[in-house]
Amino acid sequence: MGFDLMFGIFPILFMIVFGIVLVVFVVGAVRGISQWNKNNHSPRLTVNAAVVAKRGHVTHHHHADHNGIGHTHTSTTYYVTFEVESGDRMELQVPSHEYGMLVEGDRGTLTFQGTRYLGFARQ
Repeated sequence: MGFDLMFGIFPILFMIVFGIVLVVFVVGAVRGISQWNKNNHSPRLTVNAAVVAKRGHVTHHHHADHNGIGHTHTSTTYYVTFEVESGDRMELQVPSHEYGMLVEGDRGTLTFQGTRYLGFARQ
């Protein structure tokens, strides 16, 4: 009786979990495409700004190959917070080679499009 019950419930539970994972993936993809589209339709702006903060977000990924040997991959995403003349602040993801060149307190012109960082020219 319990054996039959397990084979009756397992496929249902599997489909529920699979459905949840699929929904999470689709929602993430839709959000990413929506943000990309919004950025593309936003004007390119160049404003006076100052660098007020910097941070990095480190993620670790562990992968096992077919032999069971584990490999770890680490990646860092870099963010800089800019303050514009009105006092508003925005945090933008920046490439690593520019992150290292920016220093808190730097002033210059920030060019961006929506949430997409396009460049910063120090004055």
